[in-house]
Amino acid sequence: MVMVIKQGETKKNIKSILENLVKGVKPKGIDIYKYVGKINLKKDALKIQKELRNEW
Repeated sequence: MVMVIKQGETKKNIKSILENLVKGVKPKGIDIYKYVGKINLKKDALKIQKELRNEW
């Protein structure tokens, strides 16, 4: 999206243009925070990782 700011625009107009620009931008990727605390491990994560690597 491209917004044109002309010479002589007021600070108020520029701020409103920037706010509209930010509203239109969607974040890329996934929201990882929705997965925080969802996995309950019975072993230490480092031990699990070492076991998986040793299988190869």
